[in-house]
Amino acid sequence: MEIIVLWIVGILSLFILVILFVLMRRSSGGDSGSIDRTIREEFRAAREESSKASRELREEVAGAQQKTTDSLVKTGGELRESVDRRLKEIRESNEKKLDQMRETVDEKLQSTLEKRIGESFKQVSDLLENVYKGLGDMQSLAADVGNLNRVLLNVKTRGTFGEYQLGAILEQILTPEQYEANVATKPGSAERVEFAVRLPGPDEDRGACVWLPIDAKFPQEDYIRIVDAAEKGDTAGVQKASAALARAATQSAKTIHDKYIDPPHTTDFGIMFMPTEGLYSEILRQAGLTEQLQREHRIVVAGPTTLSALLSSLRMGFRTLAIEKRSSEVWKVLSAVKTEFGKFGGVLQRLGKQLETAKHTVDLTGVRTRAMERQLRNVESLPEEETAELLELPSAEISLTDEEEPEGGD
Repeated sequence: MEIIVLWIVGILSLFILVILFVLMRRSSGGDSGSIDRTIREEFRAAREESSKASRELREEVAGAQQKTTDSLVKTGGELRESVDRRLKEIRESNEKKLDQMRETVDEKLQSTLEKRIGESFKQVSDLLENVYKGLGDMQSLAADVGNLNRVLLNVKTRGTFGEYQLGAILEQILTPEQYEANVATKPGSAERVEFAVRLPGPDEDRGACVWLPIDAKFPQEDYIRIVDAAEKGDTAGVQKASAALARAATQSAKTIHDKYIDPPHTTDFGIMFMPTEGLYSEILRQAGLTEQLQREHRIVVAGPTTLSALLSSLRMGFRTLAIEKRSSEVWKVLSAVKTEFGKFGGVLQRLGKQLETAKHTVDLTGVRTRAMERQLRNVESLPEEETAELLELPSAEISLTDEEEPEGGD
């Protein structure tokens, strides 16, 4: 900074000298040569001094720059060392924290993994146990199904199964008086239908009834052939088995019609019961089969659900009919009650009059009793024993105490 000031002062001094020289030239007309020499010498001295000052200034500036550069280099080195040291500390701290976090995570992962593996093994064990139980149940079920298949392969047993199921449905919906088993629906015939519903007879003969025949059929072989062919994708086999099932159903319907339907002793139609919904649905799938059976043989095909709905409708009809039959009896009873109620009103009226008369008599008796008490109030009372003996009262007669004696009054 001092060198810069000196350099500025030198320049100013040179400028002042130049000005003085100009002024001197103007003011004096002396020897210009000596003045020029003097000025030149002054200029040379000023230039040398200025050059020296500039050189010193350059040297000072260079030295200052060098010092500044050295200081910056030193400061940068110290700063870099400080940053490196700090970064190293941060890195070491982060590594230490990461190690701690890794240990913690490893411990938690290990414990969680062990817990999950234990739970998974337990679930697998429970599932395997359930599977073993299910296999046992399936084996038992397979054995039961095998037994059922063996039972159903027997035609007689299969018929018994259908009859049993039909009887169970009738028992659940109707009362014992509304149906019968093994009914001879045709007079003089030995053929007996499995079940028949008792319907009301004609109005002129209320004791008579009309039977609705219901017979169970179970053409299982044809149905099984249809199912097997459908599972194998055998279209021709399905068609063949379906045709056989239709023929069997038609033959069964013809048998029921010929054996059990005989109007007016029976309805003009009967019901052919199919014990399983699968068999019933397969009958319905045969195009036009049910309509043909109804049209040609007057037979209605029904499965378990359809028969239950039909019987429920019949039960509601029975109730409606019973209400209609009893309605006239109810009106007669109501008429008799109305007549007796009129008589009962007259009796109540006479009873009221009699009660009023008795009340009036009781009131008169009270008046006379109070009058006698006033007259006897001054009479000396006898002891109870003497009173009983004199009046010939029973020994168990209980007399009134002083608190219970009636008060006299007017």
